Amino acid sequence: MELRVLQYFLAVAREQNISAAAQSLHLTQPTLSRQLKELEEELGKQLLIRGTRKITLTQDGLILRKRAEEILDLVKKTEKEIMTEDENISGDIYIGTGETDGVRQIARTANLLRKSFPNIYFHIVSGDAADVCERLDKGLLDFGILLGDIDKTKYNYMELPMKDVWGVLMQRSSPLAEKDSVTPEDLWDKPLILSRQSGNKSDLYRWLKKEPTELWTVATYNLIYNASLMVDEGMGYAFTLDKLVNTTGSNLCFRPLNPELKLGMYLVWKKYQLFSRASGLFFSYIQEYLGKDFT
Repeated sequence: MELRVLQYFLAVAREQNISAAAQSLHLTQPTLSRQLKELEEELGKQLLIRGTRKITLTQDGLILRKRAEEILDLVKKTEKEIMTEDENISGDIYIGTGETDGVRQIARTANLLRKSFPNIYFHIVSGDAADVCERLDKGLLDFGILLGDIDKTKYNYMELPMKDVWGVLMQRSSPLAEKDSVTPEDLWDKPLILSRQSGNKSDLYRWLKKEPTELWTVATYNLIYNASLMVDEGMGYAFTLDKLVNTTGSNLCFRPLNPELKLGMYLVWKKYQLFSRASGLFFSYIQEYLGKDFT
């Protein structure tokens, strides 16, 4: 399977028309049709449904489109890394992370680096732990920031000094808002809004001292902004990490858990990964700025 043919396939998937794709690629229509047919024969799968007005992708075609996009993105990233000159370090650094105030420290380090190397650019990719790990495994990220337990056999990692504090986001009019902190017993009869990440929920269930079936869970969320809207509308109490929602001047407030529940934070990368010049430099800055060793 050639990269050139993958580009042809993606052009057809984008244009949904052989003629339009051939024109954008500066190919003849018969040449493009032949290349696509040979690709299907090579894979032993039908990739395209050739309709009278437009072309659609089969299920196998959809899978190939996703993988082809990832492959070509990785090729471009690799080319940039290799072509970078030693005396003028430049490049792109991709970091995957969930919602955490700890990103502030990463941003500060990135800003320090860019003051000396302005041709280094950072790309923050948001997602839950599963999303971040999947992208790391595929080589689409240089680093990931993971909270809580991590697979230390699969990744190299550096424990970061920042800790995230769990608490509850609620309306200021709630009786619980009058307290400095919230206990498990306070929430046993309350409508709860939980993060959908299974690891986070496991920690919370242990803290709550209840099985999931014994709790009144009314909703789950992936982005805390959406959870804050549900809280504001009176749907329930959202478990979240501190400093993610600015409650100043709003109808909402945050109360930490009692006993306290914290999450450790890790910078992770693939084992045996070769850093680009830019990524290696960023890692050196992280070590110096945060004063930590790595494992």
